[in-house]
Amino acid sequence: MAKLIYSMITSLDGYAEAAEGDLGTGAEDEEVHTFIGDVFRHVGTFLYGRRMYETMVFWETVHTKPDVPPHILQYADDWKAAEKVVYSTTLESVSSAKTRIERTFDPDVVRKLKADSDHDLSIDGPNLAAQAIAAGLVDEYHLFMTTSVVGGGKRFFPDGVRLDLDLVEQRAFDSGLIYARYQTR
Repeated sequence: MAKLIYSMITSLDGYAEAAEGDLGTGAEDEEVHTFIGDVFRHVGTFLYGRRMYETMVFWETVHTKPDVPPHILQYADDWKAAEKVVYSTTLESVSSAKTRIERTFDPDVVRKLKADSDHDLSIDGPNLAAQAIAAGLVDEYHLFMTTSVVGGGKRFFPDGVRLDLDLVEQRAFDSGLIYARYQTR
């Protein structure tokens, strides 16, 4: 059975989206991008909300831009090779290959995806992930914490949730970004 992984860049105070501005620095360098590519290369399906999909679809055409570094092209190739499911009631069409739209998040469908998949799945976006967390579907949490405290926004973990997790991997990058991978108990 495949794992469902929830991963986002977060501020130091736990926000996956800042109320104002961005999440700060630490995730922009080659070392971090290469690491993220290596960690998520095995993911066979990405589950996105509409807004996260609209951010990530950048990877479909990044190869058309001039002077793209090899580590960026590698991540784009890996992303394009994976299946993508976009959960949206408003999105009318997708602009990337291997992508389909689902109108509602159905935990039973995701359970079946996990059971039938040879490759892990990733869920991205705090709103969509909150539904998966509430349904007890998330097996691992990968946090990439920046060096900034942003004071508000959308939290990485939804309010009202109690989780007992085991830290299984951590890494600090020269940029100040901290990676922490947790498994559910």
